[in-house]
Amino acid sequence: MSDAIRKPFFVLALVLVVLTVLLEMGSALLLGPAQVVSVPGMQHQADGWGVQSIVLVDALLMLTLGLMGMQFLLSQELHGRAQGIVTLVVSLLVLLGALALVVTGLQLLGVMLALLLAPPFGTLAYLAVWGHFDRSAASLVLAMLLLMKLGCGLCLLLAHPRFLLLKGLVLLWSTSVVAGLLVAFLQGMVPGPLVSVTDLVGAIVVAVVAVLWAIHAVLLSLRSVGRALG
Repeated sequence: MSDAIRKPFFVLALVLVVLTVLLEMGSALLLGPAQVVSVPGMQHQADGWGVQSIVLVDALLMLTLGLMGMQFLLSQELHGRAQGIVTLVVSLLVLLGALALVVTGLQLLGVMLALLLAPPFGTLAYLAVWGHFDRSAASLVLAMLLLMKLGCGLCLLLAHPRFLLLKGLVLLWSTSVVAGLLVAFLQGMVPGPLVSVTDLVGAIVVAVVAVLWAIHAVLLSLRSVGRALG
């Protein structure tokens, strides 16, 4: 299929994914300075977890498209060997990051709920730290991410319609889109003072999904590395 791919559209799709990852990684700057709170001896960002958690999924999407693009530059043999090793390294990093986010997020969520459900002083403490969430800025970032992901999907379709037959790629792209929609929904479903809670819940859910995708990628890469070494 590589010979029939319209390369400009594929390159544009890859650029959009890279920009998406960069925007998610830099979203903390766009959403303003984050408060930092201490949870059992550890320092944690107070809000903005939801948007940044999606990078765990999009890193795998960027990896997938990047490896597809490498076939234009490398020989088939070299591409086959590099694919397994690169996938293994990146997917392990994503797995570790996602697991860390799940653990940290659950800790922080427990603190949030404990304070919120302990009026009056606990609730006041919660409101002082997490009661102000810049929902409009987060919505703007999420909308920009959605547009870039839809653009990526359209570019892949224009590059070659047979990309629709790659079930893994389609599912990963769909997961990325749904993750953004989920975070946006959770941020918008509650009153302002509670957005930090639902935002963190969304981040934990996205991180769990990223764990599953990363495990899948690790298993596939181990099989690929085994074949390359054999």
